[in-house]
Amino acid sequence: MNLTIAWITLRGLLGRRRSLLLLPLPLILIGITAVGKAIGAKPDELAQGVLVGLGVAVLLPLISLIVGTGVLGSEIDDGTVVHILTKPIPRSRIILAKLAVATLVSGVVSAVPMFVAAVVADLSDLGPALAAACAIGALAYSALFLALSVVTRRPVLLGLLYVVIWEGLLSNVVAGTRSVSVQHYVIAIAQKISGSTLIGTTISATVAAVMSAVITVAGTWLAVQRLRSFSVAGETS
Repeated sequence: MNLTIAWITLRGLLGRRRSLLLLPLPLILIGITAVGKAIGAKPDELAQGVLVGLGVAVLLPLISLIVGTGVLGSEIDDGTVVHILTKPIPRSRIILAKLAVATLVSGVVSAVPMFVAAVVADLSDLGPALAAACAIGALAYSALFLALSVVTRRPVLLGLLYVVIWEGLLSNVVAGTRSVSVQHYVIAIAQKISGSTLIGTTISATVAAVMSAVITVAGTWLAVQRLRSFSVAGETS
């Protein structure tokens, strides 16, 4: 991984107006949790309806989509990626730097409010588990969305289709599709870590961990291969 590229990416990502989109969802999650607690909502209602239904199903994937498609996709769109590609830097290091930044930002912006919301809901046992699971989910989502940003000109649209249709609709109706749903990986891992019966899914933590690794590796590999097609003669790939 190239630390210089990682630093430039982080500075550029947080300096864009797009970064402002990272703020509302965490605040909404914590606010709704606080309101639910104040009006007497039960722990299972807050855990399943808010922490999972809003945090895992909406906050995590949308934050990861915004960040994952932004760390490289915006540079491809405005042409500034050429400045990076003309440097003698292996494509794999460029992608790994972008992936590290996307995972870090998505993980922090998702995991911290999830932990805070769990504490507000008096579900302290779920807080660390959800935070850790969100960090793992952020890695898988980031690899997936980073690959989309290199493969297509419409990464946000395709990412939304995956999140809304595949994860939001199909995976909650057709059990078989959950094995290819990062959302359910996060739930399974959080349930395994916490041992809580308030959340759960039909796939095992083992399958969730393995598939998270598969998506991460596959997405990273695809992004590297695709970025290599942008090579200029004489460059190192």
